[in-house]
Amino acid sequence: MISKKSLAGESKAKFVKLYFARNGLTWQVPANNMPSTIRSIISAKEARKIISHLQNWKGKLSEQWKVRATANQAAIDKGDPYRYAEVVKGLTAMQEHTTLSATDRKHLSLGLEFLCEEMAEALGKTQERVNELITDAISPQPTVA
Repeated sequence: MISKKSLAGESKAKFVKLYFARNGLTWQVPANNMPSTIRSIISAKEARKIISHLQNWKGKLSEQWKVRATANQAAIDKGDPYRYAEVVKGLTAMQEHTTLSATDRKHLSLGLEFLCEEMAEALGKTQERVNELITDAISPQPTVA
């Protein structure tokens, strides 16, 4: 929703009203700041590329918990779905071999939540269905002998 408001006696400026269902948060952003403040949601094509990225990404997270926690938090803060995917895949793989720390569990949960939310919107699917797609994408594929 776009509206005009006067602030501190200045002429009316255009604001865009955004609603974030996850937090029940409404945020008004000056319309002229939109390109530098808010990115558009990914497309269905981009969501399918992220599934492929999940299947093919061979990166590894740091063994040092502090380095890993800092990198994962930066990835989540950046708001890039590809980075969310890497956090999810890396921590899921790590979880298969060791118990995750509280911070790792938080990062895995946030990364998965943000990734599912955006991809569900892009693909027109439920978050539960997208979670299944992500799980399938990061699961090791059986090899044929």
